[in-house]
Amino acid sequence: MALYEHVFLARQDVTAQQVEELTARFKGVIEANGGTVSKNEYWGVKTLTYRIRKNRKAHFSLLNIDAPAPAVAEMERQMRLDEDVLRFLTIRVEELEEGQSVMLQKRDRDDRGERGERGFGGDRGFGGGGRGFGGGRDDRPPRRDREEANANVESE
Repeated sequence: MALYEHVFLARQDVTAQQVEELTARFKGVIEANGGTVSKNEYWGVKTLTYRIRKNRKAHFSLLNIDAPAPAVAEMERQMRLDEDVLRFLTIRVEELEEGQSVMLQKRDRDDRGERGERGFGGDRGFGGGGRGFGGGRDDRPPRRDREEANANVESE
């Protein structure tokens, strides 16, 4: 059997419990067709990059699947029919990753508040330290190419 990572997006106006019920239903489809779901992660409600069917946010869920291709095709067919599912993506992988996915690790890191320890903008000044926004560049030596260009112009 093949290994798949499957992510689907559900409408923002359904509850987290309804998303879990959707996940359980799709997991049942996979298991009824001879496959297994080794990992099921709910990533929460996230803002979409662009609107999908008039939704700006969606519930994200991940399934790690070990199943034959017809089982995955049947699950995708049922997702296309379900009005609560906005989008889905299934990718065949060589091996499934163990432990938490990167998305859950990111959420845990954000919950710890690492970014808030130094205050707004950190020690870089207002706006995060881009060019021309606070903080002088006195700690750097002058650029050689400018000095050499000036020397070349003067010698000519």
